Amino acid sequence: MRFTTLAEWLAFQEQLHPVGMDLTLERIALVADRLGLRDAGVPRTVIVAGTNGKGTVATRTAALLQAQGLKVGLFTSPHLLRYNERIRIDGEPVSDADLCRAFEAIDQARADDSLTYFEFGALAAAWLFREQGVAVQVLEVGLGGRLDAVNIWDADVAAITAVDLDHQAWLGDSREAIGREKAGVMRARRPVVLGELEPPTSVLDHARQLDAQALRSGPDFGLKREGAVLHWYCQGRSRIWHVRGAAAEIDGAALLNTATALAVVEALGFGGGLTDATFNQALGISAPGRLQVVQGEPQWLLDVAHNVHAVGELARWLEAHPVDGPVVALVAVMADKERAAMWSRLDGRIDAWVPVPLELPRALSVGALADELEAAGQRSVARVQDVAGAVEEARRRAGPGGRVLVFGSFYTVAAVLDQVPDLARAALSGKAVADPRPGEAVHGA
Repeated sequence: MRFTTLAEWLAFQEQLHPVGMDLTLERIALVADRLGLRDAGVPRTVIVAGTNGKGTVATRTAALLQAQGLKVGLFTSPHLLRYNERIRIDGEPVSDADLCRAFEAIDQARADDSLTYFEFGALAAAWLFREQGVAVQVLEVGLGGRLDAVNIWDADVAAITAVDLDHQAWLGDSREAIGREKAGVMRARRPVVLGELEPPTSVLDHARQLDAQALRSGPDFGLKREGAVLHWYCQGRSRIWHVRGAAAEIDGAALLNTATALAVVEALGFGGGLTDATFNQALGISAPGRLQVVQGEPQWLLDVAHNVHAVGELARWLEAHPVDGPVVALVAVMADKERAAMWSRLDGRIDAWVPVPLELPRALSVGALADELEAAGQRSVARVQDVAGAVEEARRRAGPGGRVLVFGSFYTVAAVLDQVPDLARAALSGKAVADPRPGEAVHGA
């Protein structure tokens, strides 16, 4: 074995390929075929693409299938605190030992061909899913779709969530261009679930060209909430579920993403097995860090929103779910994002801002972010020196009856979770609403 620990394997993968992102499929397909990962016996495959909501739809699809007794593999990215979060079987992250075994097999199969960090992960997921006999593998696209590593597998059902501007340098500078890249996960004459009410024309055109079986949110399927009852319709069929707890509160983008996941399950042929009990079980699981509420004093709201569209959904959620006390934002963003529109979307919804220092080359410095927020007219902007200080400042300003909102990037949420172990345990459990034990912030590794 080349390496004995997961940390060693990951460090090796980070340095192996000349560039961190290489949008081609030839190398990973070659290695996958050497490993037999595309031969007969591949699990039924769901591929989920989109700008926003794809992690939520992938996670909810897996939960809906698992609640019906199916063995399900889920591959998502990026992770928040541990690499193992990316690969789950029946909801549980795989072990370090299993990952090391998978990486060893991949390393031997690749011979002299290099792979990116992400390609290693996608292959490891498929290798472990095959080894452990999952019935369905749910694969979240990392970037785009057409040239993303997971697209070497043919989706039995593809899903495309909301399409908006993000990663323009790689995918194009319009929704139509980006939509064409996302549409690459479709397969001829197979189902594709379109989770956006008004998808780009390029997506619809590609579905027609492939004669794909398109299911569109709105015309073909949808989910409506009336109190504690969810009403579902899909291609002329309808049913209701009585929901409880957090499931009885879903609305907005969460409702739309749940409907998209349900349509995927229907297209796979498993929609009829969802009882009230199994439906509530599935809706009790959420993708960590996606509009995730963790109860406490103050309440925490974790959201990896990092583009204008996602921040718009966050703003709508905040308006629909007020709290008695102040709302304090712990925020850090990457310097290449369109930030002015983000701050505009949140006008009047944040009582105080606490920029979070991130030691990343891409991150906007905490001083520049504070200056920018003040110039945009945002009120009460704090300036702190480290993440631990930012967390404590936000807690102090929110008080017992307030809310601490953590948003701006995966890195932001990860940095805060690293400082608050009880919050991290609650968030990474995947429960839609959890209640962490009170705990003091500590310095992470």
